[in-house]
Amino acid sequence: MAEIPAGDGNAPLRQHMGNARIATFTARKDPELNVTDERLIVALDLPEISGARELAARLGDSVSFYKIGLGLLAGGYLALAEELKKTQGKRVFLDLKLFDIAATIEATVRALTRVGADFLTVHGDPHVVRAAREGAGSSELKIIGVTVLTSLDRKDLDASMIVNGPASGIVVERAARAYEAGADGVICSPLEAAAVRALPESHGRLIVTPGVRPSGSDPGDQKRTATPSGAIAAGADHIVVGRPIWKSADPKTAAAAILAELAGA
Repeated sequence: MAEIPAGDGNAPLRQHMGNARIATFTARKDPELNVTDERLIVALDLPEISGARELAARLGDSVSFYKIGLGLLAGGYLALAEELKKTQGKRVFLDLKLFDIAATIEATVRALTRVGADFLTVHGDPHVVRAAREGAGSSELKIIGVTVLTSLDRKDLDASMIVNGPASGIVVERAARAYEAGADGVICSPLEAAAVRALPESHGRLIVTPGVRPSGSDPGDQKRTATPSGAIAAGADHIVVGRPIWKSADPKTAAAAILAELAGA
């Protein structure tokens, strides 16, 4: 896949992409400044908005970045996003995995920029990514393309009649196409992070990895997993962790253990 060529009117886009990854490293753990490591994104994948709010309250200042998934869509999704972002000063990741015709994607993303969220997932198809990037305009919203879900492996892809080849190869190909279409970053499992990071197109772009599990924890429905430090070592900028934190008897301690592991990564 070719890099975005110079001298073609894409300078603002290239500058935008260069800033995208740099911005993620401005809030690493610093005991003197009491700044939280934003590489950890906690997934608020609880069944009720009230539970999500309670979890955020229990985690307090120890966590500064939250993902809100589709499970909360009917319970006040955008109100929660705005509350976390505008009232509590958290970073917010809208995990909506949008997929539709270009006009609809562009209009939807343009509307979502009013929430002030930081990340938004869309399917990694180039036409979707391009439309989402257009909808995001000059806002700070980062468009993150989904490659292959971390709950799927090659057997699942066979059942879905997805193209032949190893799952890792499909992820890398979709990541390259999403980057070329203007994605600020991609979603992939930790197992593909190194190969995606090796792409020339990944320079200045983000890699966000779900499917991250602390050593010894239950993988649940995740099939392509790694530890927090393993994901970062492979090239991920952010890890997404949900159930190992919110299912814990002490979510704050569980999050602190992950943050400690990241500090040494």
